[in-house]
Parts: sequence; C-alpha cells; structure tokens
Amino acid sequence: MALSTQQQILLEQQVTNQSKSVGVAYLLLIFLGGLGVHRFYLGRTGSGVAMLLLFVLGWLTAIFIIGYLFLLAVGIWWLVDLFLIPGMVASDSAALRSRLSTAMLPEANA
Repeated sequence: MALSTQQQILLEQQVTNQSKSVGVAYLLLIFLGGLGVHRFYLGRTGSGVAMLLLFVLGWLTAIFIIGYLFLLAVGIWWLVDLFLIPGMVASDSAALRSRLSTAMLPEANA
C-alpha cells in the first residue's frame, strides 16, 4: 500500500528535519577533517576510526619517515572526501526516508 499525500508531506518534513547537513559535514571536514570527525557525523564510524588512527599514528611516528606516509594517506583521503560528502549525505537521507516510510505503512503498524 502506498502512502497518502499527507503522509508523504509528513515524511519529507521529517527527512528534512532529521537528515544530515552538507554544510555541517563540509565544515567538519575543513576544520577537523584529519581526525575523521565528518565521517563520525555522517554515521560512518568505522572509516572515521580508521582515519583518526592514521592521523594519530602519523603524528606519533612523524619523527620516523613512516609517519609522513600515514599523514599523506590521510591527506589524500581528505581530498577524496571533498567529492564524496554530497553522496554520503544523499545516501543517509535515502536510508532515513526508507526507514520512515516503512514505519508509516499501515501493515507495519498493525
């Protein structure tokens, strides 16, 4: 069964209110990107932890040459994320829309 027009309007309002912001994600990337905070914000905890560990290990081992390789990897990852953020936010919004529409269906509530 499909959602009514009123349910669809309510669904879109909830998605708008609850979805992640591209602007906030970019601000986190620009100011705290090396720490992976933007990935935590977008719900990608595993890759956020990996980015944070690479960043910390890079600085801890910077006295040795290997640390610069870790920091280079974080820098490249940061540059790639500049282009991936809109898609990550759209994916999060689509997943939220799917969860909310499933919860609104009459069969799910019965």
